[in-house]
Amino acid sequence: MKLRNIVLLVIVLVILGVGWLARDRDPADAFVLEQARRGDIEHNVTAIGTLQPRSYVDVGAQVSGQILSLHVEPGDTVQKGQLLAEIDPRVPQATVDAGRAALAGLRAQLEEQEAQYEFASQQHERQQRMQQEGSTRTEEVQQAAAALKTAEARIKSLKAQIDQTQSTLQGNETLLGFTNIYAPMSGTVISIEAKVGQTLNATYQIPTLLRIADLSTMTVWTDVSEADVRDVKPDMEVYFKTLGGDARRWNGTVRQVLPAPRQAEGTSAAATQTPSSNKVVLYTVLFDVDNADGALMPQMTAQVSFVVEAARQVVTVPISALSEIDAPAGRYKVRVLTGDGKVAWREVATGVRTRLRAEVLSGLAEGEQLITADRTPKPSPWRFQF
Repeated sequence: MKLRNIVLLVIVLVILGVGWLARDRDPADAFVLEQARRGDIEHNVTAIGTLQPRSYVDVGAQVSGQILSLHVEPGDTVQKGQLLAEIDPRVPQATVDAGRAALAGLRAQLEEQEAQYEFASQQHERQQRMQQEGSTRTEEVQQAAAALKTAEARIKSLKAQIDQTQSTLQGNETLLGFTNIYAPMSGTVISIEAKVGQTLNATYQIPTLLRIADLSTMTVWTDVSEADVRDVKPDMEVYFKTLGGDARRWNGTVRQVLPAPRQAEGTSAAATQTPSSNKVVLYTVLFDVDNADGALMPQMTAQVSFVVEAARQVVTVPISALSEIDAPAGRYKVRVLTGDGKVAWREVATGVRTRLRAEVLSGLAEGEQLITADRTPKPSPWRFQF
């Protein structure tokens, strides 16, 4: 009987102790809380891009021959019309010389034929007068007319040959001029593909000697996945950082979204034609950025963020605190811990949303305590065995 009374007394004391502990327990200990705070929020589409010059040109050789000299090196700044390289001109020069000689010979023949034409014209006129006087034969009159027409025809033939030879000579002179290669634009030499002494063959295709680029404006070629490309539009705000590790950010606006997709590396061509295969489809988005200080270089990697939506200095809450009411309309409800330690439900309207936070348009004030999760009660250290 005494043992039973002792057990009952212990139970009563434990209950009273738990009640006493619960009386002073902070209600916040039962929840994971986070304040509604003010700040900036952006809904971004992220992607990786590669920097390329906005304007560049590959300078090639239009004649075959050995490179005698290169007057520039990678990194040199050149002006439009500046001499870049020289190719051995001897073969084109010989062709031009032969053409000039042939043209001179044809012009000499033309002068001779014009003299023959003048003589034939005089003979024809004389025969015409004599025929009127009846002092010549008809046969001689006909011979004089035929000689005149023959001389005229030969003059036309020589003139045609002169035109043809002159046209060929102009082409050969142009090719001779191509042995000196000049800069077609002002810019920076970013690569050289040829060497002094190298023999070029321009018969079937134009060999590339070097590339000149205007580095004052760069274009970012960005690969955007098909899941995100619908959110990217022309004139959209965009910014990027390079892999240099600094905090500098470059800003721009989207210039163009190329309509044709490209196949990601590691995906076979057959896979892109099979709807059920695991393929990665990427679309190219272009935007330009000023590079007046030369900090950006070709082939740099850019970590790009396209700003779909943004709000500055607004009240934001964590996504984990939202319970859906009408998500398309931006209507949610949240649990708020009031000043007297009670839990209350609030309906809020949201604006810009990201994967982590959402903008609150109405229904909540800055600094209010939100319940994002319930804490798991800790097990009691008191254990009783009967």
